[in-house]
Amino acid sequence: MTLNRNPAVDSFLESLDHPLKPVIERLRVAILDADDAITERIKWRAPSFCFNSVDRVTFNLRPLHHVQLIFHRGAKTIEDDFPFDASKWSGLLEVIGQDRGQVIFPSAEAAAARQDEFVALVREWVRA
Repeated sequence: MTLNRNPAVDSFLESLDHPLKPVIERLRVAILDADDAITERIKWRAPSFCFNSVDRVTFNLRPLHHVQLIFHRGAKTIEDDFPFDASKWSGLLEVIGQDRGQVIFPSAEAAAARQDEFVALVREWVRA
């Protein structure tokens, strides 16, 4: 069990009605275990994961047919030289803006197959 779990996120997930809820719960633990400095909270009506108090990875729970995670650097786009090589993560991370990307898992099997790679991406993204 991770030590950086937030009881508010526990409560949120207990009441979550989503067909891929087990995948969401597994990915949550994987993200928290990726780095002890990652914290979590509910923001934008979903679990959001912070590094140095800045939201960096957030679930988008509106789609019911897949699990979507948005990789970002906070609420607003930051116009600078972002030191992150997105091409390294081609096939997993889709770039959707200057400092934003998304990962979509269409199924539990897809998430399980790429979980180690996903955790490595989270580690690199939050520290970039």
